[in-house]
Amino acid sequence: MTSGDAHLRERARQAGSFGGAADAYERGRPLYPGEAVTWLLADAGPRVLDLGAGTGKLTRLLTARGLQVTAVEPSPGMREQLAAAVPQARVLAGAAESIPMPEDSVDAVLVAQAWHWVDTRQAVPEVARVLAPGGTLGLLWSVRDERDAWAAELGRLLHPDGAPPTEGVGAAAVTERPELFGELETYAVEWRHEIGVGDLIDLVASRSYVITMPDTQRSDLLAEVRALAARHPAMPARDRIEMPYITQCYRARRRP
Repeated sequence: MTSGDAHLRERARQAGSFGGAADAYERGRPLYPGEAVTWLLADAGPRVLDLGAGTGKLTRLLTARGLQVTAVEPSPGMREQLAAAVPQARVLAGAAESIPMPEDSVDAVLVAQAWHWVDTRQAVPEVARVLAPGGTLGLLWSVRDERDAWAAELGRLLHPDGAPPTEGVGAAAVTERPELFGELETYAVEWRHEIGVGDLIDLVASRSYVITMPDTQRSDLLAEVRALAARHPAMPARDRIEMPYITQCYRARRRP
């Protein structure tokens, strides 16, 4: 096996790991800022596909706006959480490379915290297929803002050798199909999310590289995260932590 093959197998293993930690994902992962959703959906129609919807962190924000929402998710464990959390949405099994919907059936496709897992060679034309002409493809990632000293310390603990990129990965592939999509626009939202220590542990435990760790290594890491949380400046007063985030958004329109 070549190193490239090994990398692809490990990537597939991590991509498929989330269902086993769906409970932690639902408890620990934050929602997305409304400002980001508003920007992504500007001038879009009411039919929205949440692609790679996970447990519905974005889906519930879309249904709350009165939109006609379909949520597509490949993991059965995640879909179970999604259907329970957002009964207003239609929930389907599927993936970005094979979307179980007809042509021109939605006005917007949003992908939150998931586009870096897809095969963009298949996903870009597949998204274009289900989008109505002039419809919107929106990609978004929320990442820790490590300009904050405590967030930077957490980042070093989780990734001593530096974090592999996820934010924006694969977005440029949209521009490689100019016959399908127009200009790729970007927008960033800075915000803070208040969580307790238990939420923080679930947040870390729901990361793919943590899910797939050996049990002892994962337990040791989570113990270190608890110890770090105890040193957070807000802990003595409130037992809560403010996690700073930047949500980076990408938007492109389907060509008529």
